[in-house]
Amino acid sequence: MSDFNRNPAVRGFGTDSAAAIDAGLRAYMIRVYNYMAIGVALTGVVAWMTFNAAVVQGPAGNITGLTSFGQTLFGGPMMWVVMLAPLGLVFFLSFRIQKLQAGTARLLFFVYAGLVGLSLATIFMVYTHTSVTRVFFISAASFGALSLYGYTTQRSLSGMGSFLIMGLFGLVIASIVNIFLQSSGMSFVISAVGVLIFAGLTAYDTQNIKEMYDGSDDAEVGGRKAVMGALTLYLDFINLFMMLLRLLGDRR
Repeated sequence: MSDFNRNPAVRGFGTDSAAAIDAGLRAYMIRVYNYMAIGVALTGVVAWMTFNAAVVQGPAGNITGLTSFGQTLFGGPMMWVVMLAPLGLVFFLSFRIQKLQAGTARLLFFVYAGLVGLSLATIFMVYTHTSVTRVFFISAASFGALSLYGYTTQRSLSGMGSFLIMGLFGLVIASIVNIFLQSSGMSFVISAVGVLIFAGLTAYDTQNIKEMYDGSDDAEVGGRKAVMGALTLYLDFINLFMMLLRLLGDRR
């Protein structure tokens, strides 16, 4: 495993080429993180703006009802569009990424982040604003540390990744079952296990994204890889945040 990192810059071969690869890798990873950060920021802004446009608040900040916009968005068939549109777009982007121009893929990623923001507006209706902010910063700090570990470790995380992906499938099945059971105990277990799974996936996916880098890629291929890397880390962060919010968030 000590030779897992195939980057010649790490093994000391060819000082000039190693330096070029190292600089290229840094630029590639910075682009991945920048896209991901813009996506998270866009999701947050859209969620907050949607919440303010959708609810009627009393003098104390309590929610007294929904506006006509809120009733349309969350009280009718449009609710299913808000819920399912992000899922459809992320599948389209994942399966069609090799056929898309890098600029188109980047635009679709930001559209996806905005759609997720629409669906996440409801968290401000369920949890206090203070707890949402607190959990966001906890998630950001945790994500940063885990991603840094995935980037710097010399150990292969592929074995852990297989286990985590199986756990993710189990988590999805359990979540669907709990929609019908409505068990608070099961919900707690799902959230706790979900935190562990997405924490592990953050490190695992960061290592995979790093390994995807190839200095011989042209601008289009490199751009598509950066978008897919950003999408992967974005999903890890959003899911980690949601699981932590369910555990640590203060409900209204």
